[in-house]
Amino acid sequence: MRLLHTSDWHVGKLMRGASRADEHRAVLAEMATVAAAESVDLVLVAGDLFETSAPGPESEQVVYRGLLDLAEVAPVLVVAGNHDNARRLEAVAPLLTLGRVHVRTQVARPDEGGVVRVDAGGVPVQVAMLPFVSKRGIVRADALMRDEAYQLSQAYTDRLGVLVRALTEGFAADTVNVVCAHAFAAGGTTGGGERSVHTIEDYSLSALAFPVTAQYVALGHLHRSQDVPGATRIRYSGSPLQLDFGETANTSSVTVVDLEPGVPAAVREVPLQAGRKLRTLRGSLPELEPLAGTTGDDFLRIVVTDRRRAGMADEVRALFPHCVDVLVQSPEDPATPTHAPVAGRSPSELFRSYLDVADLDDPRLLVAFDELLEEVGS
Repeated sequence: MRLLHTSDWHVGKLMRGASRADEHRAVLAEMATVAAAESVDLVLVAGDLFETSAPGPESEQVVYRGLLDLAEVAPVLVVAGNHDNARRLEAVAPLLTLGRVHVRTQVARPDEGGVVRVDAGGVPVQVAMLPFVSKRGIVRADALMRDEAYQLSQAYTDRLGVLVRALTEGFAADTVNVVCAHAFAAGGTTGGGERSVHTIEDYSLSALAFPVTAQYVALGHLHRSQDVPGATRIRYSGSPLQLDFGETANTSSVTVVDLEPGVPAAVREVPLQAGRKLRTLRGSLPELEPLAGTTGDDFLRIVVTDRRRAGMADEVRALFPHCVDVLVQSPEDPATPTHAPVAGRSPSELFRSYLDVADLDDPRLLVAFDELLEEVGS
């Protein structure tokens, strides 16, 4: 049988205030096209469908349409991530089930929904479902007051290990055995856009917790597609869009996996093209000007290495309409700045000194300051 593994959609994520809903629609439609072209038998979505626990109607429409489009190709299994609102997903779960989308929002015993058993392409499949478990659900207040930090993190790791063992103990030699989880597996590399409070290794799941009987472990939480070392094939599919400028080196993709009982997983990464790229350009204005008109519709972060002056950001945005961030990094002055005494110096002299220290080179600021000073004095 063949499955498609995806995660970390983060629908509702803004790019410096600009909606990315159209990009999400396009990339989820592309994902459904990939699923059909690959003739997949099962789709796993490993959490963080939404960017926020209180998504707007448009975000909900994008996510549910995307899930139903995938379900037209094959059954879809979803676990909730730390960004998702478990109660909201639980509320719509009965309706989604009618469309072949099965959602697990809370940890459950294997015989109470924690393990989903399906027939995929004529092959019996067992999928252990582990939604995100907050450290607040494991580390209690009395432990916070009593124990050391390493004891708290170890308690979290140990408890998640117990959950994985309980969910996978029924894996058999004559079935395809898969884990779908949203967690930070120790050994994974962050992609730049994750919220660090949920990705620090102090609260992680040991990759050694996944048994060799699990032929594939489909993870969500880290935005960079990658394998994690362990006793079996453990993988993050990564996000289908570059979500932040810390992720410009990430490949937006889904993972396609071929499985049969008793055989190691065969894994392929399938790139996605629908989303807009994020790029960082760096240089002085004369160096940047020739690049104007060559960046397509990419979102741009531009680092200007000229001395600061008023209106510089507007000049950059005039050259690059899709620029969402302008940073100025003035050339370093090798001389150590000295601060002259304040006493006996006029306000204009002090302001000129400030401009020198701040590396702001714009005569218009001097004129404006003198005009304001004269207005205040009169």
